[in-house]
Amino acid sequence: MAEHPIQGLMNVTMEKIHQMVDSNTIIGKPITTEDGITILPVSKVSFGFASGGTDFNGKNAANKDLFGGGSGAGVNIQPVAFLVIKDGCVRTIQLSDSSNSIDRALTMLPELVEKLTTLVKKGDKAPAEEPKAE
Repeated sequence: MAEHPIQGLMNVTMEKIHQMVDSNTIIGKPITTEDGITILPVSKVSFGFASGGTDFNGKNAANKDLFGGGSGAGVNIQPVAFLVIKDGCVRTIQLSDSSNSIDRALTMLPELVEKLTTLVKKGDKAPAEEPKAE
């Protein structure tokens, strides 16, 4: 069975979308600063795809090569956050100001855990206090 012309249109459109959107589009290429901080951009990617076509089956039915069709796609790439890696610790910096308290709490959680871990380590290293004589 011969390939229908609309299949060719769809294949070309999908190939172009694949070229535009790869894994580096969502989690960007790492950026390393001079002081050893690594920054990874994170993006939200949305895309739409449409195609359509028709075979003309009118008065000139003898000419079977009559075809009309088209396809198209749209891509929206929106940066949403950065992952900052410093001294083995990962921190998320959101670009949008979220009013949702759960989102804010989850964003602050890694930093809070890091601070608590630092406090616990400092507490373990502190010398024990001697009881005061009365």
